[in-house]
Amino acid sequence: MRKQHLNYLKLIENLKKIISVSGPTAVGKTKKAIELAIFLKTEIISFDSRQFYKEMKIGTAPPSKIELSTVKHHFIHNKSIFDNYTVYDYSKDAKNLIDILFKKYDNIILVGGSFLFLNSIFKELDEMPKISKDLRDRLNRDYEKKGKEYILSLLKKIDPKYLEMVDKNNHRRIIRALEVSIQSQKPYSSFLGKKSPSKYNHISIALNNERKVIHDSINKRVDIMVRNGLLEEAQSLYKYSRLNPLNTVGYKELFNYFDGKSSKTESIDQIKINTRRFAKKQITWLNNNGKHFWFSPENTIEKIVKVL
Repeated sequence: MRKQHLNYLKLIENLKKIISVSGPTAVGKTKKAIELAIFLKTEIISFDSRQFYKEMKIGTAPPSKIELSTVKHHFIHNKSIFDNYTVYDYSKDAKNLIDILFKKYDNIILVGGSFLFLNSIFKELDEMPKISKDLRDRLNRDYEKKGKEYILSLLKKIDPKYLEMVDKNNHRRIIRALEVSIQSQKPYSSFLGKKSPSKYNHISIALNNERKVIHDSINKRVDIMVRNGLLEEAQSLYKYSRLNPLNTVGYKELFNYFDGKSSKTESIDQIKINTRRFAKKQITWLNNNGKHFWFSPENTIEKIVKVL
């Protein structure tokens, strides 16, 4: 009898769904996720790691106040740039929240563009080791003295798998991988998720549009952010530019302007270029990972929910 009861509970749990809304930046993920959440009468969990940080209100293009008041969102401006918040921490927090929300809802919406964080919900992660200050300082000195190519060569020896995944222009992510690999004596990539079956019933909705449309949307978004005070926000954060959350598109380009390495116009243009590159990487990742139901942002919710 108890076994039948457990099987029944498992069947009920499997009827519950996590629906993720992915796609390149500026494609319209937030709008579509809100429409889905309203239709399904549920809440939204963000997996956009840049939008966690409350100090970064403009450059990360978070949902507007109206959007946030329309549907309850989680993991938006819930952390500070001074917090050490890892993908492992997010994985634990998101899974705990999902289990709570499933007591109220049959469906939960995930939305964002940080796919490492999305994957962490469906895979089991090992806890990252604590890094000694001496090791971190040594790796940073090596980078400053010997340059990016040197630390890339170290990563190639220690963790060639992660070398294929990492943004090779992001020296902080490279150093993070090196310090974890050296401290633990295990490749950093081994911490990014075991291929064990997920207990969640996940359906992936991926949005895409014509390249020109996405590029135009990106350019307009950057112009709007500048008009809304992006330069002033970046200036207020400039003294903290060495913190990892700020090593991101929309801020690092303006830090170069404040350092005198580029003009204001060049920096704003570079934000647009780097955002377009990031959008291309997001599409590539989706094409190479997992099964998705692809839609145009113009498709109606009624059409999208047919695949659920």
